[in-house]
Amino acid sequence: MPDVKQQYKDHVITSFLKSVSPVVVDRAQGAVITDPAGREYLDCFAGISVVNAGHNHPRVIAAAKAQMDKVVHCSSYLYHCQPVADLAEKLAHLAPRGLSKTFFGNGGAEAIEGALKLARLYTGKPELIALQMSFHGRSWGALSVTGNWGRKKRGGPYAPGVAFAPAPYTFRSPGRDPEECVRRCVRALEDVIRFDTAGDIAAFIAEPVMGEGGIIVPPPTYFREIKKVLDQHGILIIADEVQSGFGRTGKMFAIEHYGVVPDILVTAKGIADGFPLSAFTTRPEIADAFKPGDHLSTFGGNPVSCAAALANIAVIEEENLCERSSELGKRALSRLQAAARNSPLVGEVRGLGLMIGVELVKDAELTPAAAEAEAVKDFCLRHGVLVGVGGVYGNVVRVQPPLVISQEQLDRALDVIAQGLAEVAGPKKVAGENTVRAAG
Repeated sequence: MPDVKQQYKDHVITSFLKSVSPVVVDRAQGAVITDPAGREYLDCFAGISVVNAGHNHPRVIAAAKAQMDKVVHCSSYLYHCQPVADLAEKLAHLAPRGLSKTFFGNGGAEAIEGALKLARLYTGKPELIALQMSFHGRSWGALSVTGNWGRKKRGGPYAPGVAFAPAPYTFRSPGRDPEECVRRCVRALEDVIRFDTAGDIAAFIAEPVMGEGGIIVPPPTYFREIKKVLDQHGILIIADEVQSGFGRTGKMFAIEHYGVVPDILVTAKGIADGFPLSAFTTRPEIADAFKPGDHLSTFGGNPVSCAAALANIAVIEEENLCERSSELGKRALSRLQAAARNSPLVGEVRGLGLMIGVELVKDAELTPAAAEAEAVKDFCLRHGVLVGVGGVYGNVVRVQPPLVISQEQLDRALDVIAQGLAEVAGPKKVAGENTVRAAG
């Protein structure tokens, strides 16, 4: 048998990562990945928050297979196709109030680009505001509104007309007071509008939970206060739910936690449980800014992916995965916070539902502990648990398992993570008070 690991090393470019985990995936089911030798791993990263209903859910696979027997591709922007229409109708019922028209693509970056284009066409304005530390995809336009500098190296110059406002990162805000963080963000946004733009702003784009930024959870009042400013200036709000959508945070869409209805909702990843699909959904009057021929995706709205998405959404609803994510997320947060109290490495444990970040720091000055986060990830790997590492400083351990993970499996994974934190921290102590803070 060929050495798959060596083939991967020789021929696949992965320069945005320090390394690729030495796991060869042969098959997967639920929350478990199995390699060719039969070794099993608990997947607590879900393919970067994709397989919310679990790997190879029987209903999703059956729906995709049934659709394959009918038609695999027809270009749904040339012809009508039932699964595409059914999914658009379903999203109209699921999306926040008034968002009822959907344009389908293949991946998150493509949907982000489409949403930005639509906002500009509808408003007739060219400028955009995004958040520092944000991530919206790896295509040129998506990177142009990405505020995570580590993802933008060597690709510029990027699109003009994009300004960046501070992220609602309470843990690294002065005083760490959530409401003061919101006030600072609102004042900064007003300054960005006043001083950093020409006043021709089409849209403000933000992730309701900043995934690649390090699972940054905005304070509960953040989006309500930000929207007041945006409404004063006639600026649309685009909610990037590529990573946080479809039950991941304990609600179908994370923006629901904040009591705000966006103008455009962008989804991908968890929409089809692993099949490539993305969407942006908006109000009819905004959608109508697209005239025939203005936008097209040859493979967008693929019938097989749409059939899989319909089955996936049915699973999320009928198996109560939003509620399950909320309950298991609270359990995971509680256990990780308990482990953090005994670890001088942990600065903060935060999250919503099963979208959780553990930020590691070296000292009371909150110096990012990136090497230590990688060491925790490596410890977990050696003990059969797959987690992610991210954040703008590379110091956040990310826990985002499939929402179908059992309580027993989750507890086993949390045990391993706690052991990893203890081993990596070792005997060293932080001068003064432990910096741990619970959030979420």
